[in-house]
Amino acid sequence: MGEVLNPTQLNDRLASLRGQSAIVTTNGCFDILHVGHLRYLQACKALGEIMVVLVNSDASVRRLKGPQRPIVPEADRAELVAGLGCVDYVVLFEEDTPEPLLKIIKPDYHAKGAQYNEENLPEMATLRKIGAQVRFVPMVDNRSTTNVIDTIIQRLATTNSQEPSCPA
Repeated sequence: MGEVLNPTQLNDRLASLRGQSAIVTTNGCFDILHVGHLRYLQACKALGEIMVVLVNSDASVRRLKGPQRPIVPEADRAELVAGLGCVDYVVLFEEDTPEPLLKIIKPDYHAKGAQYNEENLPEMATLRKIGAQVRFVPMVDNRSTTNVIDTIIQRLATTNSQEPSCPA
């Protein structure tokens, strides 16, 4: 089981591992954890020995996804991600991009979903500067938090429209 750490604790843990084990980072919101997240993180872990997941804070998710998100609070999201067998460490971050943490961690590899590329990945310049190799990992079709939320809304709407009305 992985650990949820602050940036200083993570840097201390990684100090002895740098140069001996390949460090892989990825980042995301990981709101309403689903099988797409699991398969993505497993593919990321296959790139190296140490898997560090950088999880957006609640405030960061709201700025990126809107005022209705996240559904799951940051501490719960971090703990859930850390509980996956492929994850070694989790760190929350407040910024819209993980660039400050990437400068501290200096990963060997940084993985992102294949919806990104070198032109639209916000942290690309930082990754080049620190010498990290970037890998774009295929996403799992039809598996997203947005799909989960949409399914819940549709099913609730169907259930509510089928309930018999109460006589007056």
